[in-house]
Amino acid sequence: MQFEKIHNKGQVRLFKNDFLEALTKAHPLVIWGMYIPILSYIIYLAATKYDYSTGTILLIFFAGMFSWTLFEYFAHRFIFHFIPKGKMATKIVYTMHGNHHHYPRDKQRLFMPPVPSIIIASAIFGLMYLAMRSYTFMFFPGFIFGYLMYGSMHYAIHAWNPPFKWMKPLWRNHHLHHYKNEHHGYGVSTTIWDRVFNTMFDLKKEKEDKEKVQELMFQKKK
Repeated sequence: MQFEKIHNKGQVRLFKNDFLEALTKAHPLVIWGMYIPILSYIIYLAATKYDYSTGTILLIFFAGMFSWTLFEYFAHRFIFHFIPKGKMATKIVYTMHGNHHHYPRDKQRLFMPPVPSIIIASAIFGLMYLAMRSYTFMFFPGFIFGYLMYGSMHYAIHAWNPPFKWMKPLWRNHHLHHYKNEHHGYGVSTTIWDRVFNTMFDLKKEKEDKEKVQELMFQKKK
């Protein structure tokens, strides 16, 4: 799908029904507050019910986090930027991700809302359990924690300037994805996979457009 225009103010309405519309929005703290108790309990089960050592739990947890980064890349590239055919498919793609390209300053839609998030996470847990059995109780929390970090990073990239100089390429890679070329810069929490799959912007050649970057942030210009 081609997102031709970036609206820097406002919010698109996705559903006529007020209840459904409310379900499309979420604050980051709500998502963190929803998942952290669940993930903590799952790790607790890994340590007590399945008697895994702290070292094993940490190793598989971080493997899950790293696996998220690859999932993030492929989901963003092939699902969120899927080119739809037909009215219904276009509506689905726009609801999932297209609205973010039109309204990148809409901070209520930078995290997946609670209801679809829990449904998808439950399905992922089930698939992981079929493949990994008890290892899922360590891998899945790492995977979802990776998602939480991704969502928080996405929020920060659209909200603030990079807090450290070494994070600037990550910020610019995503900003360029929005206003330069949506077929590059799919990584949000890391640029590793953009580099591996040759979809990384050449940041040495791309000119810094501070005004455009500022427009993509929530904060108003002073």
